[in-house]
Parts: sequence; C-alpha cells; structure tokens
Amino acid sequence: MAARKASGTLVLLVRHGTTPTTGRLLPGRAPGLHLAEEGVRQAVQVAERLAGLGLDAVYTSPLERAQETAAPTAAAAGRPAIEEPGLLECDTGEWTGEKLVTLARRKEWRELHTSPATFRFPGGESLAELEARVVGVLDRLRTAHPSGVVACFSHADPIRMALAFALGAPLETFSRVVVGTGSVSAIRLAAGAPPSVLVVNSWQGPLGDLRTER
Repeated sequence: MAARKASGTLVLLVRHGTTPTTGRLLPGRAPGLHLAEEGVRQAVQVAERLAGLGLDAVYTSPLERAQETAAPTAAAAGRPAIEEPGLLECDTGEWTGEKLVTLARRKEWRELHTSPATFRFPGGESLAELEARVVGVLDRLRTAHPSGVVACFSHADPIRMALAFALGAPLETFSRVVVGTGSVSAIRLAAGAPPSVLVVNSWQGPLGDLRTER
C-alpha cells in the first residue's frame, strides 16, 4: 500500500546535547551551562536526522544548552528557533547544582522516583506542575500547527512527561523512560483522537518516514 501523509501534528521531542555536567550534577535552570564538544556533535547529527521532514516550526527551552542544540536544526530548516518557556527544565530549587551521587543518598531522592505525583523539589517545582505545563505546551502546538511538523528542544524530564501523557501513563511511571542526550522522541497529536507515540529515545538513522503512515 502506498504511503500517505499522516494527519495531525507531528511533535519531535529532542533532548539537548551532552554538557560538561551530564551524569554528574543536577543543573536545573542554572544559567551559563553550554554544550560540551560531544553535545555540539550531537546537535549537528540531530539536524541531519531531521532533514527532509519539512519542519514548520522549531521551539526551544530558553536555557543555553537547549538553544545551542536547536541552532543547527533551525538553520537547516530556515526557521527561527522560538523560545517556549513551557519547554524549560524543571525548577529543581535547592538541589540545583548538587552532585547526583550526593542526592542519591537522600530519602527525598527516593521519593522523587517512588512517589512522583506528590513530589516537589525543595524550594522548586512539583512534578505535577511540570506535567501540567508540558501538557499545556502540547495542546498549544496541536492548535497552532494542526497538520504540521514541529521540533521541540527541551530536557529529559519535560520530554518524559510528554511521553507519559501521550501513552496515557500515570505520573508514577514517568521516570521509567530513558531520554538520552541528543536523542529524538516523537508523538502525533490530533484533535478528537488520543495521542500516539511513534519513537522513543532514538539515537541514529533518518526520521523522514514519520511524516507518513502506511
């Protein structure tokens, strides 16, 4: 059967590239964190992978590491990288900048993973609030681009929330999804229909087939 253009809004969720603190610190919203050399390479690779999808828009978290990851894709697509505050990293409050090995020893860290529906970062955002704003972004994108393709450059936890929403999974399961640096996930949104998850944590290969259904 011949392929045809799929209906609805194709949303590509891209985690920013690797930074000097990846896997060591919890950066949160701290300013001034830029891509490492590997992250720059990943940003270029993402642009190559998204080529041919005919992007209608490129959105990015306001943080530098997301903007730098989005830049090659925006340039290749001939689209401006639009700052979308709803794609911002979770506000990790007093934990911002802490070592992950130190946080992992805290009782509250276990609560983050075992009881996320009621968890709030000390002095920061709750995961329920993060979920609400991410779902709000997806709703705005579906309305603004009802038959379009958009790329969203964000962070691991907001992307996990978007995927959990699209899967209809409870908040308690969001941390079970792996979202690596420089990875691409994809969901499709359509009015009057449940979301669908097309790709999760994809590292390599072209993604042009996502525009069509067979």
